[in-house]
Amino acid sequence: MTTQVFIDGAAGTTGLEIADRLAGRAEFSLIALSDAERKDAMARAEALNAADVAILCLPDDAAREAVSLIANERTRVIDASTAYRVAPGWTYGFPEIMGRDAVAAAKRVSNPGCYPTGFLGLLVPLLRAGLLPADWPYTVNAVSGYSGGGKALIARFEDDTDIAFRAYGLGLGHKHVAEMQAHAGLAHAPIFAPAVIPAHRGMVVDVPLPLAAMPGAAAPDALRGALHAFYADSALVRVHDGVPDELLLRRSDAPRDGLDLYVFGSADGTQARLVALLDNLGKGASGAAVQTLNLMSGLPETAGLRL
Repeated sequence: MTTQVFIDGAAGTTGLEIADRLAGRAEFSLIALSDAERKDAMARAEALNAADVAILCLPDDAAREAVSLIANERTRVIDASTAYRVAPGWTYGFPEIMGRDAVAAAKRVSNPGCYPTGFLGLLVPLLRAGLLPADWPYTVNAVSGYSGGGKALIARFEDDTDIAFRAYGLGLGHKHVAEMQAHAGLAHAPIFAPAVIPAHRGMVVDVPLPLAAMPGAAAPDALRGALHAFYADSALVRVHDGVPDELLLRRSDAPRDGLDLYVFGSADGTQARLVALLDNLGKGASGAAVQTLNLMSGLPETAGLRL
């Protein structure tokens, strides 16, 4: 049976990449609206209610409006905004952490943010194993390609090629912080230091750990081993051994939907860095939405993904 899918916000970066991953797949039929219809509330409401699954690639307020337009009990929702990521009644769409069965059965799914995907993918398994303390004040240093900032930021970086680095979230109130704290179960909100670089896609998330100062913290090898065990059955998450000379993001990087995790430790084991590499438009956005759509549709979770 073909699943009817409506991408509300299909003209945006995330929507376009989702549609690209679904192109040519007979399991899905996309409900398409014209440019004029996309701005018409009645046309959107009709499409939302005709869909088996609605994927919302919208700003937060528009996503809330879209949910309010659904007037039936049948249409399921995957929301890629931040509107519902810590909302009651919504399932967080990180199958490796929340459970594939929970995501597959959910009626309302909030797609994880790109930065939180790296942070939670690294930290949650270690917190659950009791290898790191939940009451530690964690720090997150991260860089992303400019595509994660939407059309305005994309245009700014492509028009002003002199920008080499953009730090932001300097008021320490970034919207991803609540998501990171809630789904990791942390006592303190992490200090989040995001930045944008002049590359279209790609992301590095780095969590430094002063292990010697952290009560009950395990050694780097034990942290790496726990990540290996946690993701042993995952086709999308890869835990690396060894220490490369460097980690690179390239402007020419192709779309990909995997998540690569590293644990780097000092020679004496007193310090470590947890590092995640991902595509902010892949596992950090569109790829994650398609993974969830696959599970909700009873299909292999990696179908149509770039791995």
